[in-house]
Amino acid sequence: MSEPVDRARSVLIQAPADLLLKGITEVMGQAYGIERVELLQVDYRMSVLMPLAEGEPVTAPGHPAWRCFDHQVPIVADGHAYLPVSMRGERRGVLRVAPAPDDGAVLAELAEIATALSHEISAVTEGTDVYRVARRSRRLTLAAEMQWELLPGRSRVRSTFSLAGQLEPAYAVRGDSFDWSDDGDRLWLATINGSGTGVAASLLTSLATFALRNARRAGLSLADQAALADQAVYEVHRGERHLAVLLMELDLRSGVMTVVDAGSPRLLLLRDGEVHDQPLDKQFPLGMFEDTDYREQRFALRRGDRLFVVSDGVVEATGHDIRYGETALDRFLRRTGPMQPLDAVRSLIGDLRAFVAGDLVDDAVVVCLDWTGPRI
Repeated sequence: MSEPVDRARSVLIQAPADLLLKGITEVMGQAYGIERVELLQVDYRMSVLMPLAEGEPVTAPGHPAWRCFDHQVPIVADGHAYLPVSMRGERRGVLRVAPAPDDGAVLAELAEIATALSHEISAVTEGTDVYRVARRSRRLTLAAEMQWELLPGRSRVRSTFSLAGQLEPAYAVRGDSFDWSDDGDRLWLATINGSGTGVAASLLTSLATFALRNARRAGLSLADQAALADQAVYEVHRGERHLAVLLMELDLRSGVMTVVDAGSPRLLLLRDGEVHDQPLDKQFPLGMFEDTDYREQRFALRRGDRLFVVSDGVVEATGHDIRYGETALDRFLRRTGPMQPLDAVRSLIGDLRAFVAGDLVDDAVVVCLDWTGPRI
């Protein structure tokens, strides 16, 4: 690692949370002659790259900033260099610097600094609103604010899997959500098809999510995680409120998937270019009855398999009095084979927006998981 990169990392660690960009701008100027540095963060809809400071948002899909974001490689165009601001598969945005260097080695070092910036933004975000506020192209509803704060991220990449999810309508989502965690041996994934409206829906989803996390962190089996969350929701709402959840646990050594379907969203398998409904043992949603016993089922994934979890807001999206429907969904999912999970999720949400000619009215959640092979 070069001395300027080391110095940039040190500056990022020591800089106040709101002055990270100022710190690396000074390092880049001294070491590489960079005169201008801009941070463009992807917004909640993943449709706009928003400047941290003054400047114009980037919306055109063919813009070099979007090509950098989509392909996750440095792009040089029109005297500017565009660098991915990403960490562990989580894409935060793009760093735009000028003048662009002619030296490929320098470009690589600038890309390392952009990655370090992403890590530091992640570290300071809990203590400042600067980066959250700058990502917004409009105001979030209170319910949506709660839902986004609940998420573990929007994408995750390891040698054994790639994972991504998105909520829609991004700025007004109410009850749909997802959660995930991995420990190197296992990946846990929960997808929630929420119910209700406004803050009440977000509160219900929050209760279920934290109950599931509590059970997972206590080392309980998947069925017991569902049972504990079921009891928590029932204790508060006495059966008057409930929600559909799909719980999955992937053994990263073998590819064996354990599933509990509690009235869940739809699970689809993309294998060898064909889309299949994954048969599930349907059970009661969480909170519907007292002391429900849940059963686990298992199936094996093959290397290269892709799983999609979609809530009913996807299939039932309506445009010009026509439902999007299962046929259109299956047709679109087949086309996502070459895409990374985050790009597949973005593309599907974009297709839904085009179909309804705007934002979705009902909540929708899409999660995509690629099994890339056993842990070595």
